[in-house]
Amino acid sequence: MPSLPVVAIVGRPNVGKSTLFNRLVGERLAIVEDIPGTTRDRVYATADWNGRDFRVADTGGLELEPGSDIESSVQDQARVAVQEADLILFVVDAHAGLAPLDHEVADRLRRTSKPTILVVNKADNPRREQEAAEFYALGFDPSISISAQHGRSTGDLADLIVERLPPAEASAQTDDDLTDEELAELAESDLGPPRVAIVGRPNTGKSTFINRVIGQDRMIVSEIPGTTRDPVDSAVEVDGEPMILVDTAGIRRRGAIDRGIERYSVLRAMKAIDRCDVAVVMTDATEGYTAQDAHVVGYVLDAGKGLVLVLNKWDVVEKDGDTADAWLKRLRREAPYLSWADIVFASAKSGQRVDRILREAKRVADARLRRVPTGELNRLVSDAVREHPPAHVRNRLPKVFYATQAAVGPPTFVIFVNDPELIHFSYRRYLENRIRAAYGFLGTPIRLILRQRESEDAARRSARPRRAAKRR
Repeated sequence: MPSLPVVAIVGRPNVGKSTLFNRLVGERLAIVEDIPGTTRDRVYATADWNGRDFRVADTGGLELEPGSDIESSVQDQARVAVQEADLILFVVDAHAGLAPLDHEVADRLRRTSKPTILVVNKADNPRREQEAAEFYALGFDPSISISAQHGRSTGDLADLIVERLPPAEASAQTDDDLTDEELAELAESDLGPPRVAIVGRPNTGKSTFINRVIGQDRMIVSEIPGTTRDPVDSAVEVDGEPMILVDTAGIRRRGAIDRGIERYSVLRAMKAIDRCDVAVVMTDATEGYTAQDAHVVGYVLDAGKGLVLVLNKWDVVEKDGDTADAWLKRLRREAPYLSWADIVFASAKSGQRVDRILREAKRVADARLRRVPTGELNRLVSDAVREHPPAHVRNRLPKVFYATQAAVGPPTFVIFVNDPELIHFSYRRYLENRIRAAYGFLGTPIRLILRQRESEDAARRSARPRRAAKRR
């Protein structure tokens, strides 16, 4: 499949690049705040207009003299976006007027020889549109005045973008050329590649892991917690199959989250968990499994997502022959709810077991979609009940009749009983463990739904009035 053209949005800080990005992709993906430097990493999303798809890249603001290592990295990220772009949107601020830094950014863009559209943003009314004429001094054609926040003339901008994109590459193969087997594979792949969110508390190595996997500094890495703000998608291949990795901001406990940018970053991270198939929870092995790690794992479990728990920075932990086993025993003791979790000891910085993390995430994603045939499931449940019947409750005997798998992602099983209130939670756990023992489901939560089956006597009683009414 041909790759999509890339449209990079660049300009000095606080001119509305992220607002324009969100407007073009039709979704609030990038954090928007009236503070220069809010955007740091390159954020990508797919947009479509008039039947043409293209990738849009949001970047941090370009500056003359970055004041910190993080700001220097932001500039590097913006330069990479310009280099890979097929079309550049040079955004300026009609409200603030022409600034010296706009001339500097213009000089940089001219040296790239990339096709560029000058976008005069924040032209919220006719007066500001007229005042935008001063930006003609930058020497870019075409130019257009818009208001990204209010949607003013953004459709005209999208028309300009589509007109100046490289010609679309025609696919050499159509559905009519595919075999029945290939069509069947396409039908099975409608769900798309698995989405794997890299989550955890701040400064546990999430961005370092992404950079190690993709082989480039796509994410800004710093010892300062909170460096990552927007969730960023990266497409990778695992054993020849596609996967989407999503880097997220660190999640702190609710009371420690600052209002403003950090709050939005954490909300985006939570949304990334909701949208993913598997969450790779990064923890810091030098600090142990903390209460905040448990909170992040709780978010993942509540969302019903697959889980791979990574003890990162394992390379700097002092070890002997029993260190890993001692860690696992302590984890199982302190967090018994992780008995089915996939746990990997790794180092994103050195690359130790990074490939294994990806393979485990792929295996967990497959396990979430596994279906158990109804006949096999019922035989398993019948054997489990026969070997260990449920205990009497208030002189009443719980009865388990049959079971079926109702859904996948996560695997959801409905078990029909005479009265759900008679089934103790420990017996539910017993049935879940029997299902796991037979079919694995490593790394994915299982949902058991107990549903009351109407008894034959009740069914007969409810049928009598209908028969009597029919005779009358």
